[in-house]
Amino acid sequence: RDSQMKNMKKSLLAASIMVAAASAQADVTINGFGNVVGGIASSDDVVLNFDDNIDFQNDSLFALQFSSDVSDKITATAQVLSRGEDDFDVAFEWAYLSYEVNNNWTVTAGRSRLPLFAYSASLDVGYTYHWITAPNAIYNVPFNNLDGVKVSYSNMLGGWDILTDVAAGQFKGDAFGADLRGENTLLVSLQASNESLTVRGVAGRTDATLDLAGSSDEQAVLLAGGFSTMRELGLVALSDSLEMEDDEGQFLGASVMWDNYQYFVGAELTKVMIDDSFSNDDTAYYVTAGARYGKWTPSITYERFESELSINNASLINDIAGSGLPDSVAATLTSVALGAQASQVEDYSITSVALRYDLDSGVALKADVSRYNDDVSDDNDGTLARVAVNFVF
Repeated sequence: RDSQMKNMKKSLLAASIMVAAASAQADVTINGFGNVVGGIASSDDVVLNFDDNIDFQNDSLFALQFSSDVSDKITATAQVLSRGEDDFDVAFEWAYLSYEVNNNWTVTAGRSRLPLFAYSASLDVGYTYHWITAPNAIYNVPFNNLDGVKVSYSNMLGGWDILTDVAAGQFKGDAFGADLRGENTLLVSLQASNESLTVRGVAGRTDATLDLAGSSDEQAVLLAGGFSTMRELGLVALSDSLEMEDDEGQFLGASVMWDNYQYFVGAELTKVMIDDSFSNDDTAYYVTAGARYGKWTPSITYERFESELSINNASLINDIAGSGLPDSVAATLTSVALGAQASQVEDYSITSVALRYDLDSGVALKADVSRYNDDVSDDNDGTLARVAVNFVF
């Protein structure tokens, strides 16, 4: 752990030195934030990345953000972030230029946050919301950033603040320990808010590829070998229907939040589909409510995540059985085909109660208890307790 912290400090120091050098030529604004989170689960089974040993690494992070005006209309922004789940390795989370065309239009180019969710822009800044971390069912996705261009439009319309984002480019992530890529990504979001109500909708598409051959994950290696065997045996169409290679993916989302500064209630719903692949169709949502009493904010949140088979299992079995292959080979390929989909099946709910206390300006103390119920396997059920310090500066 000491070596991890040393590496993090060295990387952050190097980034700070670079920015300090740049500041000799231009005014640079430096902001930062962090989450120090400790958690322990009710058993040795992993519950939301925690077990029965107290852990202060998984959900903790630290970040520095630098911005500088290149001209009257152009601003450069970079964010370096160190996550505990990545052994506190430091990486550039954001690096982009933004051009303010006028009071309504802004163009952003580079690596920036993809506006998938209601809390995407502030996802890592735990201080900005009432949870310790944003709801797992919605926000636990293998990618969040886009390398590309985003055009934003904001205006007032009949007492409503309107914000529209159109983003295009590509993203990279990780699934099964393998590289997940999204090419030709296009996403459109629309948000409208007044004094107490915010509603938002989003729709997007991409060409998704999962490079299983580059993974050391046991399940990924098995699937990659099975797909290769299918092609060697002439079952190209079957392999194409299971492999994720330039397959179109769709994303739909909607959210609503009512907040009168004393009480709040909100909900968010997403649906993810990737055609012609072993990836199942996923639907997720949460409902949350809470109240503010001075410095105290108690809240409760219910989350739900459900997978639906993208390909009918009976159809897979019939396709393989009708291929004329020897029974032993057909049985092996059937196991691979069914296992591909089974590996993606998730069906769970999480109920959490949380308490926030605003200790000081820019510092919040939080605690929560979450009950995780897995409808696929009862062995994965468990309870997680966490405490956290969220801060901004």
